[in-house]
Amino acid sequence: MPHRGVLELTGADRVAFLNGLVSNDVARAVPGNAVWAAMLTPQGKYLVDFFILSDGERLLLDMQLAEIPALMQKLRRYKLRSAVEIKDASERLKVFCAWDGVPPPVPLTAADPRLPQAGYRCLSENDLACNATAADYAAHRIALGLPDGAPDLEADKTLLLEAGFDELGGVNWEKGCYMGQELTARTKYRGLIKRRLLPVRLEKPGIPAGMPVIADGVEIGTLRSSAGGMAMASLRLDALDKPLMADGAAVHPCPPGWMKLPG
Repeated sequence: MPHRGVLELTGADRVAFLNGLVSNDVARAVPGNAVWAAMLTPQGKYLVDFFILSDGERLLLDMQLAEIPALMQKLRRYKLRSAVEIKDASERLKVFCAWDGVPPPVPLTAADPRLPQAGYRCLSENDLACNATAADYAAHRIALGLPDGAPDLEADKTLLLEAGFDELGGVNWEKGCYMGQELTARTKYRGLIKRRLLPVRLEKPGIPAGMPVIADGVEIGTLRSSAGGMAMASLRLDALDKPLMADGAAVHPCPPGWMKLPG
């Protein structure tokens, strides 16, 4: 996964420090068990998401490589007197994904915590023999309706519950306070979700991310990442049963079985 990198947190306060900032329970990230979490803006909008793996001495954040410098800066701003060190470990650790079989025998491996069908996340200091490409993985996870950071998720805009973080276990509702918690909880308990990120089938493959999706002449969403004839799209829920078009071609929503839609 060449577009993914690793941010390393060490120190006695690493778990408590990160736990106060993200949407999930960091203490559950132990050897062999990964946690999917997001960091939000103070207003409760998506900022960045990552998988948290651990070897018992470090927290290792599997995340989009391009987002690491900004997250490092932000975490260091919140560090204050916490006993935690934050480093970019991307030159030492590479991110791999495995699915449809057993994972490679690498210590830093854990099941993808979102869905069993998603497979495994693996961090390795060495190159691993691969029989699939990053594009193959994109097709796999889009078919399952799983986001992969930008462009699926938009910083300062996306709400976690629009992107499946509730159904996919990316939010712990019992963990206590974290940045952006209030809006996330209010969105859930008041039923304020008006759009969802979900997979769609494209009658014209290759439509670029950001292309508007139109229903009855009105823009009701946008396409996000794509792979072949499938893509992720953020769509208004009240338009899912209408004929949808993007770039002059039909778009067919394919809500996955795990997704809870109203009605």
